[in-house]
Order: sequence, then structure tokens, then C-alpha cells
Amino acid sequence: MPRPTIAPVVWTPPTQPPRAGQSASAPPMPPLTLTRIDATGPEDVVIDPNGNVYTGVADGRILRISPEGSATTVAMTNGRPLGVELVDDGERLIVADAHRGLLRVDPDQGTVETLVDEIDGVRMRLCDNAAVGPDGAIYFSDSSRRFGLDHWQADLLEHSGTGRLLCRKPSGAIEVLADGLQFANGVALSADGDFVAVAETGAYRITRVWLGGPKAGQRDVLIDNLPGFPDNISTGTNGRLWVALASPRNPALDWMHARTPLLRKAVWGLPRGWQPRPKPTAWVIAVNTDGEIVADLQDSGANYHLVTGVREHNGRLYLGSLAEQSIAALDLTDSGG
Repeated sequence: MPRPTIAPVVWTPPTQPPRAGQSASAPPMPPLTLTRIDATGPEDVVIDPNGNVYTGVADGRILRISPEGSATTVAMTNGRPLGVELVDDGERLIVADAHRGLLRVDPDQGTVETLVDEIDGVRMRLCDNAAVGPDGAIYFSDSSRRFGLDHWQADLLEHSGTGRLLCRKPSGAIEVLADGLQFANGVALSADGDFVAVAETGAYRITRVWLGGPKAGQRDVLIDNLPGFPDNISTGTNGRLWVALASPRNPALDWMHARTPLLRKAVWGLPRGWQPRPKPTAWVIAVNTDGEIVADLQDSGANYHLVTGVREHNGRLYLGSLAEQSIAALDLTDSGG
């Protein structure tokens, strides 16, 4: 596929916090238990009441992994499934597919239904993640109107801010809740449903849109200047939001953002192996509704890296990765969490 051109925008990132330069947390991340799935890229994970883990992988399949570790194909999207969410008491899935849009999947029947694949007559380029409200409203991210999944790095280099947070109402109508986002990624609802949060990977922050109360319709920043690139987010116990940090901040990229766009154009023209790459790490944090980091777990990424999905379930964290061939899990009791 030909590499698209980029039109970089000058941006001065916030100064990296000291935590960005550290390779491990204190206390350390508990040991990870890996469950091999013989497929690549279980980008997001969700767990049903019976302890089955659902994920989407690079070849388009939706997998169900039993508590014993047996993986079964339950559907094929013929795209690239990313975010996965359970609905209808765990009987169906909402899937954000990078190529096909927002889907509804029945894992028992193997059926795949397209809910949204275009906005105002224009096809989405990169549907990324979703969260579902108790009324059936689906909040989902459209990462970029410039680049698809094959060229996601281009959006981070360009920094043109064309990502969106959208809502599919129970009627089927689509509403744009927030525009101008820097690679809109993970989406999660607050525990009481008063706001929806979206990760802006290219801006190192979590933005939220208020859904109820005196701030309804307003947009603000929950937490800014994160030490890494935020990916998928999910709601955990005590109202905290778990955030997968796919990679630590890249000092060279931050430096280039604030200088002439010609630098980033030149870097984009280099062979892929010479371009900035994610630094291996396994890293998740939890943020409370005041924007404070209340949990921080990281290791070197030697055994599992590029963590893009995180989900809390019955005292454990389950992790997904855009690059690995397994899902990972850890016991929160071992971390004081």
C-alpha cells in the first residue's frame, strides 16, 4: 500500500514527567500469566460472567478463551477487530473494527451486523474502541479522518487532530460528541454514567465529555501529560478508569513536534525500520474521577509488550496487545490494588 503524504502541524508538547523515563513501577507489576491463543494481536479484551475472555485478532476473527485457556473462533468480521464490549447480559458483543466500523456480533450464532460504517455519508477510516451505556447508547471513537490503521503512525507524526468521539443512540441516530481529537482511542463511561472518557493517544491525555448534571455537554481534560501513549481504557472498581499505556513517551518525537514540519516529513519518508518505534514495556495505570493516578503497574516488557487493552474482573487485570500472540493476566491483590 502506498505511503500517504503527511502535513505536520507544529505543537509544543508538555514537558515529560519524570515517570516517563522509568522502566518499572514501584511496587513492581505482579507476574503475568500468559495464555497463548495462536493468533496475533488480541488488541482488546472483555470478560463475561462465566470468566470467558473475548478478543479480536489481526486476521479478523473474534475469539472466546475459556477459563481453562482453550480458544474458540466465534465470529469472523473480515476486517480488523479492535475494541470489544459485552451487551445484552453478555450474550452479544459490540466490536469496533478498524476497517468495517462499529459492529454487533452474536458469538453463539457467529453473525456479524454492521451498525455504523460511515458518518454523514463518509466512510470511517479507523473505528477504534467503544463503551455501551445502560440505555443502549454506544459511545465510540473514530481515531482519524486522515489515516487508516495501516498508517496510524502518520497521524501521530502529523498531529492534525481529526479524531472524533461519537455516539450511536438507541434510535440509530449518530451524534458527534467531540471533534478535533488527537488520535481518539479508548472509550469508557464513568461508573455513574455522568461522563464518557476518551483517550487522545497523540496528546498524552484523557478527555471527557459530560453527559449529565450541570456540566452536561461540556468537554474538559480528566488527566493531561501522561508518561506514555494512552490506548484502550475501561471502567474498574471504585469508579477508577484503567488506562493501557502502549509505550513510554518518545523524547525525539516530542522534540520534532515543536519544530519545523519538514523534520517529520523527512522522518515519514524514511524506511519503516528507521522511524520512531514503540519502546517495549508492559504498562497500565488507573485514574480516579479527579484525574489522579491511583495505580501504576509497569515492567520492562521482556515477556509481554505493547499493551493496548486492559480490563478488571474479579480481582484480576486482563491485558491485550496489538503485537503479542497471547493474552495476559495478573492478580491485583499482589500489587495492593
